[in-house]
Amino acid sequence: MPSSAKSPAAAAVPYYQPFGDECAIFEAAWRNRLPLLIKGPTGCGKTRFIAHMAAQLGLPLHTVACHDDLSAADLVGRHLLQGGATVWCDGPLTRAVREGGICYLDEVVEARKDTTVVLHPLADDRRVLPIERTGELLAAPPAFMLVVSYNPGYQNLLKSLKPSTRQRFLALRFDFPSPERERAIVIGETGCDPAIASQLVKLAHSFRALKDHDLDEVPSTRLLVYAAQLIHGGMDQITACRVALVEALTDDEPTAAALLEVVNASFVG
Repeated sequence: MPSSAKSPAAAAVPYYQPFGDECAIFEAAWRNRLPLLIKGPTGCGKTRFIAHMAAQLGLPLHTVACHDDLSAADLVGRHLLQGGATVWCDGPLTRAVREGGICYLDEVVEARKDTTVVLHPLADDRRVLPIERTGELLAAPPAFMLVVSYNPGYQNLLKSLKPSTRQRFLALRFDFPSPERERAIVIGETGCDPAIASQLVKLAHSFRALKDHDLDEVPSTRLLVYAAQLIHGGMDQITACRVALVEALTDDEPTAAALLEVVNASFVG
């Protein structure tokens, strides 16, 4: 089984702290050649989880950061002029289908709906990619897997998955880790003092309680890791939290000042 193979990729498996049966579910989806949708707030570990699983399974990882202007040609490919000749250049989706491995579309709801439709024949039992411009019909190899992610908090009427797209995927829900798990993640990622990790996690939970009140965004585990890295590298705690947490969360000066007061109270005494 690929997950047990001692490949070069397996020697550099990115750090990941499981919270449940998500690793087993991912492997089952891969074994059964099923596409997977992962949803959760920004910075909760979705991308790290996918990188971890790709390395664990010894699979190449093709990542696409989706955006408003992402076209089907950006995914599939296009003809380009090279040396006076017109040549076909594969896009990341086509490369993943040809070579095998995981094609990961990060924040897929950011892409236009007419772009995500190109995923449909790959995300059902056909597992094929039609390339209209070349007339090819690529069959995905057994090692190919399609994974997409998005933040449900960013969804609205204009940015959401069509039901015809959504219902082609298995789905996993992620959330911010429990305090104990988040503390272990911060320590594992940075090697910081456990007491500092505990203070940062407690601070994050204080900020997250303000969601939909004074804050539109709340601190992610990723931001806690940034703050811990700065502190572990010698920066004072207040400054590290100001640049990694407070200023990263809000542009509103009174809100930033109030958050900084919470930071000061957390680390003084």
